[in-house]
Amino acid sequence: MPTLHPRRAAVGSAAVVIAASLALTACGGEPSPTSEVAPTTLTFGVQAAPNSLDPAQLHDGQQRYVWGAVYDTLIYSDNEGVLKPGAAKSWEYSADAKSLTLKLRDDMEFSDGDPVTSAAVKTSLERTRTTAGPQQSNLSAVASIDTPDEHTAVLNLKRQDPDLLVSLSYGAGAIGDPGTINEARTALDPVGSGPYTLDRTATVDGTKYVLNRRDDYWNAKAYPFKTVTVRVIPDRTALFNALLTNELDAGTVDAAQAKQIEANGFSLTPVEDVSTAAIVIADRAGQVAPPLADVRVRQAINYAFDRKKMLNALVGGNGRPTEQVFNKLSPAYSEELDNAYSFDPGKARTLLKEAGYPSGFTLAMPANAIVQQFQASITQALADIGIKVDWEPVPAQSSSQTTKWGMYFNLGTTAAPSRTTSLYFGKNGSQNPFRYEDPKMNDLLAKLAGEADPTRAGEIYKEINKYATDNAWIAPLFSLKSTWAMKKGLEYRGTGSAVPDLRVFGVTGK
Repeated sequence: MPTLHPRRAAVGSAAVVIAASLALTACGGEPSPTSEVAPTTLTFGVQAAPNSLDPAQLHDGQQRYVWGAVYDTLIYSDNEGVLKPGAAKSWEYSADAKSLTLKLRDDMEFSDGDPVTSAAVKTSLERTRTTAGPQQSNLSAVASIDTPDEHTAVLNLKRQDPDLLVSLSYGAGAIGDPGTINEARTALDPVGSGPYTLDRTATVDGTKYVLNRRDDYWNAKAYPFKTVTVRVIPDRTALFNALLTNELDAGTVDAAQAKQIEANGFSLTPVEDVSTAAIVIADRAGQVAPPLADVRVRQAINYAFDRKKMLNALVGGNGRPTEQVFNKLSPAYSEELDNAYSFDPGKARTLLKEAGYPSGFTLAMPANAIVQQFQASITQALADIGIKVDWEPVPAQSSSQTTKWGMYFNLGTTAAPSRTTSLYFGKNGSQNPFRYEDPKMNDLLAKLAGEADPTRAGEIYKEINKYATDNAWIAPLFSLKSTWAMKKGLEYRGTGSAVPDLRVFGVTGK
């Protein structure tokens, strides 16, 4: 995966990982023109609606298709995962990497006509870092923000943070209008500086989001579609049928569906390693699930799964089995670790016996929409080694990443190694709800934060990956791929390193 070292200044003009590749597809609404005229509209679908459009409550992943159209982020992550200028036209770290200076564009306006200034950036970032929400931990290294002039923002850091630039290209870097950001309307009808505005008349919250392009946007030429409709349709069969009946512009299809959809005139674009399905064994100190404090128990859980069989049965072989949370696009990836936990229920039962659980134990896990497709297989695999799972329903708008459950299923998007490391292994990471710390991991994280050479940083990432895998902090299952079916005149331009941004969709030949 391409990386950009945080101390390097970036200058120039600004030019997905699909969060749930199994469920993400295009659907519904008015189809694009089928003539030779370039399409000007796009309709596609996602599995889940945005929980909120408030900058402090944004979720990364497929929800970004909506909020990323309304808001600019300070830095832009392109279709190859390379960090490029966004609202910030350049940035530079101090020599000790504890101060980040961002130079803002001077031609940006919010959709209400107010200019985007460093004061607006400060308001948004200060609010996000002090408000409980999914983005708060991503700005935990920020101590204060200075605004020496209207187009310069300086982030003063408590500590070095190798993930900060990536975070500023995600939800933590979204800029809201300071005049309205604290109003109740922000959750559903925000004022941003992004390339689109939300059409409240046509939008049905939780079902359909209609976006209209701002022709006065500073980079409008990067967005060829005048109107984009994002539909929330969780049923894949219905989505596939809608593709077949030409109701859709584009969508992801399973391997078994690909030939039929291609015969209907769609082009196919496969995208490898877009997301990783895994069980996060979060309670490594055994606070709510005491057995998980024993590494032998965590290893037993890893040995319980026939990953290849699950991959073929549950997702039609769309991906590859894996036993590490970093995928092949990452410098942290190590081929040998994909053989760390071959399917061996006998060994799993032996490990449980050695750990003092010869009769197994019962464990609660959260049951949300994402895990439903995998729930029965997880239940059976763990039952076969003596672990009984009690699934507890979780409302759609609630998080499973809390201290209520010792482990949970997660479908995580491909991300830069700094972000994956921060999310899963950093003290404040969203995938580390128990704020678990380990002396060896802390040493590796400190070593990484002070490393200026990308090659040496890559070796440290490999050490982090191996240590986490050996200690079974996560039970990865498979790295997923998606295949995009695109109508004539449209093309999918994303890679496994792309974030879910509207710029992954383009018009053929343009």
